[in-house]
Amino acid sequence: MNVLYINGPVQNGPFTIAERPGKAAGIRAAEALNTLLDAGPVPHLWNTVTLAGDLRHRDAPDRDTIGRQEREERAIAAKYAPGAAPAGGVLTDTAPVVAALALEMTEHLLHEGVLTVTPTGVRLCARCGHMTGAVAHACRACGHQGSRPHTRRLLVWDRPPGTPVLARDDFHAHRARPPGHLLTIAQNVPERLILSRTRDHGISLAPLGLDGLVLDPRAGVHIAVLAAAARHGAGQPAMTVTENAAANVAAYGAMLRRHNGTRLQYALHGRIPYDDTAALHRLCEVHRVSPALRELFLT
Repeated sequence: MNVLYINGPVQNGPFTIAERPGKAAGIRAAEALNTLLDAGPVPHLWNTVTLAGDLRHRDAPDRDTIGRQEREERAIAAKYAPGAAPAGGVLTDTAPVVAALALEMTEHLLHEGVLTVTPTGVRLCARCGHMTGAVAHACRACGHQGSRPHTRRLLVWDRPPGTPVLARDDFHAHRARPPGHLLTIAQNVPERLILSRTRDHGISLAPLGLDGLVLDPRAGVHIAVLAAAARHGAGQPAMTVTENAAANVAAYGAMLRRHNGTRLQYALHGRIPYDDTAALHRLCEVHRVSPALRELFLT
């Protein structure tokens, strides 16, 4: 079948897997499924292109001695218990292999006319210049309330009328009931999607003439999965992801799920809570108290 399960990249926030095992549900599901297929270990994927990560770095007292990339690498290493690094390694959404594939795919889609670099009206924060969106609201980068209209060249996808951003065959699920709610809410996006963002960290779009902009991380997570699949020679990568996460990223990956004969699909899984109730919190404590119970939990 040439199927390989790869987790949808997990945001590299301030937590450890032991504290919040539910954050690694997609990683655990992918490992279990690949074990059944005897597919061998795959890298754990981490999403590092976040505004929260930019803010943490700016506020860090050691920001002048530790770079943004190194900070992300240290945070990922700290997610795992000592001596428990994943057998397949880790891969981030800014790794050189991911960045190279992203530029290759973007240039191809620009050549085909699927994507364009188009002057687009947006709002910029009047204080820091962060791109706040199409409507006026407080800047998420610095908190300033004021913004100004501005037209700048951006990477955009103008979706042809009637084109779905998500369809039944985008899910890796033989005979499963179609996720009707997800299919409906995923369509709730504007016909023009902006795929470039202002971030301190990300895949630079400067080679496309878009200085100071990076690829939208919702597009980048798809390319990270494709890069991991290419490394393993898998033509059918299945991204393990919750319905909520799929709803957030699907539109931005609609034009990125196929590349050179590879077809990316979503493998939906449930959310594993870790702090909703005291009982669930105690259940997840097995990650720390007993190797035997931890294995039972993972099984």
